[in-house]
Amino acid sequence: MPEFLVRYQFLLPRPWDIAQILFVALVFYYVLRLLARTRAFQMLTGLLVLGGVYFFSRVLDLGLIRYIMEKVFEYGAFAALIVFQPELRSTLARLGQNRMLRLFNRMEETQVVEEVVEAAIRLSRTHVGAIIALEREMGLEEYAVTGTVIQAKVKAEVLESIFAPSAPLHDGAVIISGDTVVAAGVVLPLTQYPVSDRTLGTRHRAAIGLSEETDAVVVVVSEETSQVSIARRGVLERNVSPERLRNELVGITLVRAG
Repeated sequence: MPEFLVRYQFLLPRPWDIAQILFVALVFYYVLRLLARTRAFQMLTGLLVLGGVYFFSRVLDLGLIRYIMEKVFEYGAFAALIVFQPELRSTLARLGQNRMLRLFNRMEETQVVEEVVEAAIRLSRTHVGAIIALEREMGLEEYAVTGTVIQAKVKAEVLESIFAPSAPLHDGAVIISGDTVVAAGVVLPLTQYPVSDRTLGTRHRAAIGLSEETDAVVVVVSEETSQVSIARRGVLERNVSPERLRNELVGITLVRAG
């Protein structure tokens, strides 16, 4: 063996080293997929930027900037654990989930859609206002904690009873995750952007607001006009027919990817 190869033989990876590298890379890839499109992913991007600043401060011997960055990392980690606790909890929960088991334990997606559409039709006929948020890949736990835990199977009758004018939770929103109504009476964020249509009430503004901050799909039933609307990606489509609503919901993935 040539002398230079013997000298630098420790740099040559062994098969076990390659296997470990591939395993760590797969773990990082899976974690990044779970964090994608969440606030935690935005935090991770910010940490990478701060890490780059700290690296260059050491390379260029910028003592003051390096000291500030060290203090930021020292105390920022504790602050991040508190601020992003819902996202971290959701990510850890997804790590323990199995896609095949979930397929056997939940209703078919089309069944969930039919129940939501049927509930919207009934509520519209009786002029009862409602707002239903359907969770997708981005978790809605931080919003669900503002309401009351329900944990009931998605049924049109359940949704009707929640939004009945005499019910204590009828003013808030309902959050659906998979085939389960997880919370009711939920407070949703109102859109921070100007709304051109002055006739839009609080429910519609909340639907737009949630769809701006997350990838959830929000169904709204107007108490005044009995019209059904749907909000996606910050856009509100008003006065949708049952067929249109069904097609919009069937065309998306309602259950979070694990």
